[in-house]
Amino acid sequence: MKKTCNFYRTFFYILGCIFLAFGITLSTKTGLGVSPIISVPFAIASIWKLNFAAMTFLVYSVLVGIEFILRRPDYHWADLLQIPFSLVFSLLLNFFGNILTMNYSQLWPNLFLLFVAIVFTGIGAAMMVNMNFIPNPADGLAHTVGEVSKKGMGLGKNIIDFSSVGISCLIGLIFTHQLTGIGIGTIIAMIGVGRVIAIFNRLCKTRICKLTGF
Repeated sequence: MKKTCNFYRTFFYILGCIFLAFGITLSTKTGLGVSPIISVPFAIASIWKLNFAAMTFLVYSVLVGIEFILRRPDYHWADLLQIPFSLVFSLLLNFFGNILTMNYSQLWPNLFLLFVAIVFTGIGAAMMVNMNFIPNPADGLAHTVGEVSKKGMGLGKNIIDFSSVGISCLIGLIFTHQLTGIGIGTIIAMIGVGRVIAIFNRLCKTRICKLTGF
Protein backbone atom coordinates (compact mmCIF):
# COMPACT_ATOMS: atom_id res chain seq x y z
CA MET A 1 0.00 0.00 0.00
CA LYS A 2 2.78 2.41 0.92
CA LYS A 3 4.64 1.69 -2.32
CA THR A 4 1.47 2.37 -4.31
CA CYS A 5 0.92 5.68 -2.51
CA ASN A 6 4.53 6.71 -3.10
CA PHE A 7 4.19 5.84 -6.79
CA TYR A 8 1.10 8.02 -7.17
CA ARG A 9 2.71 10.82 -5.18
CA THR A 10 5.82 10.80 -7.39
CA PHE A 11 3.71 10.47 -10.54
CA PHE A 12 1.49 13.46 -9.74
CA TYR A 13 4.49 15.55 -8.68
CA ILE A 14 6.42 14.93 -11.91
CA LEU A 15 3.26 15.39 -13.99
CA GLY A 16 2.56 18.67 -12.20
CA CYS A 17 6.10 19.89 -12.86
CA ILE A 18 5.77 19.10 -16.57
CA PHE A 19 2.32 20.73 -16.76
CA LEU A 20 3.60 23.85 -15.02
CA ALA A 21 6.66 24.27 -17.25
CA PHE A 22 4.57 23.59 -20.35
CA GLY A 23 1.90 26.10 -19.34
CA ILE A 24 4.36 28.85 -18.48
CA THR A 25 6.27 28.38 -21.74
CA LEU A 26 3.10 28.16 -23.84
CA SER A 27 1.90 31.48 -22.45
CA THR A 28 5.07 33.16 -23.78
CA LYS A 29 4.34 31.79 -27.27
CA THR A 30 0.96 33.49 -27.57
CA GLY A 31 2.48 36.93 -28.03
CA LEU A 32 -0.07 38.25 -25.53
CA GLY A 33 2.37 38.70 -22.66
CA VAL A 34 4.37 36.35 -20.46
CA SER A 35 3.14 34.47 -17.39
CA PRO A 36 2.91 36.82 -14.35
CA ILE A 37 5.55 35.15 -12.17
CA ILE A 38 7.94 34.87 -15.12
CA SER A 39 7.41 38.53 -16.03
CA VAL A 40 10.05 39.73 -13.54
CA PRO A 41 13.00 37.61 -14.82
CA PHE A 42 11.76 38.14 -18.38
CA ALA A 43 11.83 41.93 -17.98
CA ILE A 44 15.29 41.86 -16.38
CA ALA A 45 16.68 39.52 -19.04
CA SER A 46 15.15 41.51 -21.91
CA ILE A 47 16.24 44.95 -20.71
CA TRP A 48 19.84 44.05 -19.81
CA LYS A 49 20.27 41.28 -22.44
CA LEU A 50 20.86 38.58 -19.82
CA ASN A 51 20.13 34.85 -19.90
CA PHE A 52 16.45 34.23 -19.16
CA ALA A 53 17.00 30.87 -17.40
CA ALA A 54 19.70 32.38 -15.17
CA MET A 55 17.45 35.30 -14.23
CA THR A 56 14.59 32.92 -13.49
CA PHE A 57 16.87 30.97 -11.15
CA LEU A 58 17.95 34.20 -9.43
CA VAL A 59 14.40 35.49 -8.93
CA TYR A 60 13.22 32.08 -7.69
CA SER A 61 16.05 32.08 -5.13
CA VAL A 62 14.82 35.45 -3.85
CA LEU A 63 11.28 34.03 -3.54
CA VAL A 64 12.62 31.19 -1.38
CA GLY A 65 14.15 33.81 0.92
CA ILE A 66 10.81 35.64 1.21
CA GLU A 67 9.09 32.34 1.97
CA PHE A 68 11.54 31.72 4.83
CA ILE A 69 10.80 35.15 6.28
CA LEU A 70 7.02 34.59 6.17
CA ARG A 71 7.30 31.13 7.75
CA ARG A 72 9.44 32.22 10.70
CA PRO A 73 9.85 30.52 13.10
CA ASP A 74 8.19 27.49 11.45
CA TYR A 75 10.38 27.22 8.36
CA HIS A 76 12.07 23.96 7.39
CA TRP A 77 15.65 23.81 6.13
CA ALA A 78 14.50 21.24 3.58
CA ASP A 79 12.72 24.12 1.85
CA LEU A 80 16.15 25.24 0.64
CA LEU A 81 15.93 22.37 -1.84
CA GLN A 82 13.69 24.71 -3.82
CA ILE A 83 16.86 26.51 -4.96
CA PRO A 84 18.45 23.56 -6.82
CA PHE A 85 14.94 22.69 -8.05
CA SER A 86 14.80 26.20 -9.55
CA LEU A 87 17.84 25.41 -11.66
CA VAL A 88 16.30 22.19 -12.99
CA PHE A 89 12.97 23.92 -13.62
CA SER A 90 14.68 26.73 -15.52
CA LEU A 91 16.27 24.15 -17.82
CA LEU A 92 12.84 22.56 -18.32
CA LEU A 93 11.50 25.96 -19.39
CA ASN A 94 14.29 26.22 -21.95
CA PHE A 95 13.45 22.72 -23.22
CA PHE A 96 9.79 23.58 -23.85
CA GLY A 97 10.85 26.93 -25.27
CA ASN A 98 12.85 25.13 -27.93
CA ILE A 99 10.14 22.66 -28.98
CA LEU A 100 7.11 24.98 -28.88
CA THR A 101 7.50 27.01 -32.04
CA MET A 102 3.91 27.95 -32.91
CA ASN A 103 3.37 31.57 -33.86
CA TYR A 104 -0.15 32.66 -34.79
CA SER A 105 -0.82 36.16 -36.05
CA GLN A 106 -4.55 36.13 -35.30
CA LEU A 107 -5.97 36.96 -31.88
CA TRP A 108 -8.41 34.06 -31.39
CA PRO A 109 -5.91 31.19 -31.81
CA ASN A 110 -3.60 32.95 -29.39
CA LEU A 111 -6.41 33.45 -26.88
CA PHE A 112 -7.21 29.74 -27.10
CA LEU A 113 -3.54 28.88 -26.50
CA LEU A 114 -3.54 31.28 -23.56
CA PHE A 115 -6.57 29.51 -22.07
CA VAL A 116 -4.79 26.15 -22.44
CA ALA A 117 -1.63 27.63 -20.89
CA ILE A 118 -3.57 28.96 -17.88
CA VAL A 119 -5.25 25.60 -17.29
CA PHE A 120 -1.96 23.69 -17.47
CA THR A 121 -0.18 26.23 -15.26
CA GLY A 122 -2.87 26.17 -12.58
CA ILE A 123 -3.26 22.38 -12.50
CA GLY A 124 0.51 21.85 -12.53
CA ALA A 125 1.06 24.28 -9.65
CA ALA A 126 -1.71 22.71 -7.57
CA MET A 127 -0.50 19.14 -8.13
CA MET A 128 3.10 19.96 -7.22
CA VAL A 129 2.21 21.75 -4.00
CA ASN A 130 -0.38 19.16 -2.95
CA MET A 131 2.19 16.35 -3.19
CA ASN A 132 4.21 18.06 -0.45
CA PHE A 133 7.55 17.48 -2.18
CA ILE A 134 9.75 20.36 -3.33
CA PRO A 135 7.45 23.04 -4.77
CA ASN A 136 8.25 25.48 -7.51
CA PRO A 137 9.44 28.50 -5.42
CA ALA A 138 6.75 30.79 -6.83
CA ASP A 139 4.02 28.33 -5.92
CA GLY A 140 5.67 27.48 -2.60
CA LEU A 141 5.49 31.19 -1.75
CA ALA A 142 1.87 31.33 -2.96
CA HIS A 143 1.06 28.39 -0.69
CA THR A 144 2.78 30.13 2.23
CA VAL A 145 0.90 33.39 1.59
CA GLY A 146 -2.35 31.38 1.44
CA GLU A 147 -1.54 29.75 4.79
CA VAL A 148 -0.51 33.02 6.45
CA SER A 149 -3.64 34.80 5.20
CA LYS A 150 -5.80 31.69 5.89
CA LYS A 151 -7.42 32.18 2.46
CA GLY A 152 -5.95 29.21 0.58
CA MET A 153 -3.37 28.84 -2.16
CA GLY A 154 -5.71 30.17 -4.88
CA LEU A 155 -5.78 33.63 -3.33
CA GLY A 156 -2.10 33.35 -2.43
CA LYS A 157 -1.32 32.74 -6.10
CA ASN A 158 -3.36 35.79 -7.10
CA ILE A 159 -1.44 37.94 -4.61
CA ILE A 160 1.97 36.74 -5.85
CA ASP A 161 0.95 37.20 -9.49
CA PHE A 162 -0.39 40.73 -8.90
CA SER A 163 2.83 41.65 -7.06
CA SER A 164 5.02 40.18 -9.83
CA VAL A 165 3.21 42.10 -12.56
CA GLY A 166 3.46 45.31 -10.53
CA ILE A 167 7.22 44.87 -10.07
CA SER A 168 7.68 44.05 -13.78
CA CYS A 169 5.76 47.18 -14.78
CA LEU A 170 7.93 49.33 -12.50
CA ILE A 171 11.15 47.82 -13.88
CA GLY A 172 10.04 48.41 -17.48
CA LEU A 173 8.76 51.94 -16.92
CA ILE A 174 11.78 53.06 -14.91
CA PHE A 175 14.48 51.69 -17.21
CA THR A 176 12.85 51.68 -20.67
CA HIS A 177 9.79 53.92 -20.20
CA GLN A 178 7.59 51.10 -21.53
CA LEU A 179 6.12 47.79 -20.38
CA THR A 180 8.34 44.78 -21.11
CA GLY A 181 6.66 41.40 -21.55
CA ILE A 182 3.37 42.60 -20.07
CA GLY A 183 0.24 42.21 -22.20
CA ILE A 184 -3.40 41.27 -22.03
CA GLY A 185 -2.36 37.63 -21.59
CA THR A 186 -0.40 38.53 -18.46
CA ILE A 187 -3.44 40.23 -16.95
CA ILE A 188 -5.75 37.33 -17.80
CA ALA A 189 -3.26 34.81 -16.39
CA MET A 190 -2.78 36.95 -13.30
CA ILE A 191 -6.42 36.32 -12.42
CA GLY A 192 -7.03 32.99 -14.14
CA VAL A 193 -4.23 30.80 -12.75
CA GLY A 194 -5.23 31.39 -9.15
CA ARG A 195 -8.85 30.58 -9.97
CA VAL A 196 -7.84 27.37 -11.79
CA ILE A 197 -5.88 26.31 -8.69
CA ALA A 198 -8.86 26.99 -6.45
CA ILE A 199 -11.27 25.07 -8.73
CA PHE A 200 -8.87 22.15 -9.19
CA ASN A 201 -8.31 21.82 -5.45
CA ARG A 202 -12.04 21.96 -4.80
CA LEU A 203 -12.79 19.24 -7.36
CA CYS A 204 -9.74 16.97 -7.26
CA LYS A 205 -7.53 17.57 -4.21
CA THR A 206 -9.35 15.15 -1.89
CA ARG A 207 -9.32 12.32 -4.45
CA ILE A 208 -5.66 12.80 -5.31
CA CYS A 209 -4.66 13.00 -1.66
CA LYS A 210 -6.45 9.71 -0.98
CA LEU A 211 -4.47 8.02 -3.78
CA THR A 212 -1.21 9.38 -2.39
CA GLY A 213 -1.94 8.48 1.23
CA PHE A 214 -2.42 11.99 2.63
